[in-house]
Amino acid sequence: MPETVRVVHFLNQFFAGIGGEEQANLPVEVRDGPAGPGRALQAALGSYGEVVATIVSGDNYFIEERPAATKAVLAALHELNPDVVVAGPAFNAGRYGLAAGEVCALATDSAGIPAVTAMYPENPGVLEYDTRVYVVPTDETPARMQQVIAHLARLAVKLGSEGTLGTAEEDGFMPRGIRRPGMRQHSVAKRAVDMLTARMSGRHWVTELPIRMPDGVTPAPPIHGLTQARIGLVTTGGLVPKGNPDRLVRGGANQYLRYSIEGIDSLSAQEWESVHRGFYTAIVNENPNYVLPLHVIRDAQRAGTVESVYPWFLTTSGVGTAVAEARKIGADMAAELKDAGVDGALMVAT
Repeated sequence: MPETVRVVHFLNQFFAGIGGEEQANLPVEVRDGPAGPGRALQAALGSYGEVVATIVSGDNYFIEERPAATKAVLAALHELNPDVVVAGPAFNAGRYGLAAGEVCALATDSAGIPAVTAMYPENPGVLEYDTRVYVVPTDETPARMQQVIAHLARLAVKLGSEGTLGTAEEDGFMPRGIRRPGMRQHSVAKRAVDMLTARMSGRHWVTELPIRMPDGVTPAPPIHGLTQARIGLVTTGGLVPKGNPDRLVRGGANQYLRYSIEGIDSLSAQEWESVHRGFYTAIVNENPNYVLPLHVIRDAQRAGTVESVYPWFLTTSGVGTAVAEARKIGADMAAELKDAGVDGALMVAT
């Protein structure tokens, strides 16, 4: 058992202090020692561990160039040979969460190195990797960074020296759906009756077998007769008039806005901009039609492919939004479009 646990830390370009979205295409690189929140991780590790290196990757690069990114990370792990890998915390940053989860899965499955990460429970990285890696739950934002780092440090030392953690309840990570044999204080019959009576009397109770049902979305029926259809335009790209006069939030939205496109054939960079915080907006701000292809739908309208276009477009910032809020925003958008007689909506990805 090593006296001092060797830790390799994975960060994205933002938390490594390299830059924001303008550096999101940064290839994987390795830096000696801790960086960014890795310095707090080193402080929390104390004499029990050492952050020997930091692996950094741009969010876009890791997601868009995954084969090259994973190959570079795996090569770095083999060369550095740490006792444990720590990734993040990623909080509610979706691309970062996916990258952190993949790095931990690579370490565990391909390199045989224990790993742990931390992120918000609604981060897509949790949905993708929660059964494969240890994930410590966090808030949406880094407001409690120090507490999360302290938690990660404790688990890193335990993983790096002993190799395993206890139960999710004992060590504070998200359940991974793994059940191990063991003895309980009371029989299953008594525990079941206790849970039932607690539930019926309104007292707090916790199931021993949680089931997370995936959301099911029934596809809408196809549009019959597109040449007689009215089409609406929707964007989650944070598109607003220049200067953002209605103060659409850059992320964590709880509402949508609507703007008129009556008599407009194409969106100009002089009049429109994106305030979205989750992707590199410079390209969109040079040509707003990338997230709202008004010019394409106008061409279709002139060609008779569609009959008409709803004279308002609906916009919000689709990053960091809680699932419950996203459902409400989506339902409100759908209600407006349906009341306006819209037959189908076009929403391009960001």
